[in-house]
Amino acid sequence: MNLDNLTTEHRNDRTLHLDEMNVHEAAVLMNEEDQKVAFAVKEELPAIEKVIEQVIKSFNKGGRLIYLGAGTSGRLGVLDAAECVPTFGVDPGMVIGLIAGGDKAMTFAVEGAEDDENLGRQDLVDLNLRKCDVVIGIAASGRTPYVVGALEYAAKVGATRASISCNKNAVISKHAQFPVEVDAGPEFLTGSTRLKSGTAQKLILNMISTISMVGIGKAYNNLMVDVKPTNEKLIERSKRIIMEATEVDYETAEKMFYASDENVKTAIVMILTNTEKAEAEVKLKNAQGFVKKTMN
Repeated sequence: MNLDNLTTEHRNDRTLHLDEMNVHEAAVLMNEEDQKVAFAVKEELPAIEKVIEQVIKSFNKGGRLIYLGAGTSGRLGVLDAAECVPTFGVDPGMVIGLIAGGDKAMTFAVEGAEDDENLGRQDLVDLNLRKCDVVIGIAASGRTPYVVGALEYAAKVGATRASISCNKNAVISKHAQFPVEVDAGPEFLTGSTRLKSGTAQKLILNMISTISMVGIGKAYNNLMVDVKPTNEKLIERSKRIIMEATEVDYETAEKMFYASDENVKTAIVMILTNTEKAEAEVKLKNAQGFVKKTMN
């Protein structure tokens, strides 16, 4: 495998003498390199926006968002998928993260998994991939066989295909309808794509999942009104969200929180439209989950 053309494998001229720097010098330089990432992502916003639009369309058709990758790229996809459940109150099957080598690969390297195209295909077969789904292949190098195999299978099924790479002219881009290619320059530590490349991927995944969820009614203003109150902190956050959304006092928010069976969005609609729980739920259903549409 020839890595000469991959920016992520080039040596960074600014850190050639990294092992001679003191802690302060290394920290300052690393921070300066990290600042380049957001600007590199900004250059790809038009491509990222297209991916988000496709995800929203998929969700509205009952489709799923499926991330897949190997190593750091796969772990970031799994992380983003897992966080959608408590943040947006969605079913775990709505946003799915796949990593080459399975769950074990989250903490240990699974030898050869990322080089197996058939493994990428099989993981999507096992998910019963559908035409209404969106598959996003993530690979810093832009050439991971596991991702290529998965995208090839997704094409056969007719699912929407997107990719996120950290090199230009990436191999996986050729297998995607909506490729995103971010070039943030050589890594601080040569070839360590968990650094700038990983940061770029995380920023992009944040955009895709968050803005897509907002696009299907998972926010009211900038409040996460579908949060699942699964612990004490989130229960208190839920009450505060109700207060912020409706301008009621804490006692009223707490009362409506429990009257709605701990459903933040329902409680908000109950207050804003002066309705009981059942009617508020009907209003939300008719409004496709958008709080503001319940007040029309």
